[in-house]
Amino acid sequence: MAERVRVVLVDDHRLFRAGVRSELGDAVDVVAEAGTVAEAVEVVVRLQPDVVLLDVHMPDGGGRAVLAGVADRAPATRFLALSVSDAAEDVIGVIRGGARGYVTKTVSGDELADAVRRVAGGDAVFSPRLAGFVLDAFAAPVGAPAGAPAVDADLDLLTARERDVLRLIARGYTYKEVAGELFIAGKTVETHVSSVLRKLQLSNRRELSRWAADRRLV
Repeated sequence: MAERVRVVLVDDHRLFRAGVRSELGDAVDVVAEAGTVAEAVEVVVRLQPDVVLLDVHMPDGGGRAVLAGVADRAPATRFLALSVSDAAEDVIGVIRGGARGYVTKTVSGDELADAVRRVAGGDAVFSPRLAGFVLDAFAAPVGAPAGAPAVDADLDLLTARERDVLRLIARGYTYKEVAGELFIAGKTVETHVSSVLRKLQLSNRRELSRWAADRRLV
């Protein structure tokens, strides 16, 4: 009988971790959870799990900070990003950091369990529309360094959370729906939208949606 996959859950929302644990059921062994970068690095190094389910955005640095903190101290552990974000720069960032796959939080429990097992077995796993981002990023244009990503100075003005809000607003989500997706307050969403509009020198949500669509962020 094959050994069960040992998993560590890393996400700053305790209720979300509980939901993931419930969805996975007995398909894998969840051996620990972590809610901060420091906790994640410590528990991964100590337990050496088969797979880490890794949130991309956390207040103290997120998935890339965990990957950097673990570095070569858990050589057999593989990382699978699990995020609300499906933006190209987020996907590419964690893959460059060392993750073996990236799935969004709309994935079903069965699909997530299958993704975890596949990553544990050495496969690279992505939600369907995300694979193209990785292929595009690592297919270098003529004269460019291998894997060089496109640079967007305007997008670089935005924080990771502002980018999350931007993408959801551009898809037509209401402020209340964005707040629910990102586990933040409605007033916080309004603040982020105002900041995004100011930084990008846009006037309203219609212009914001067009701006995001032009950059293939939605």
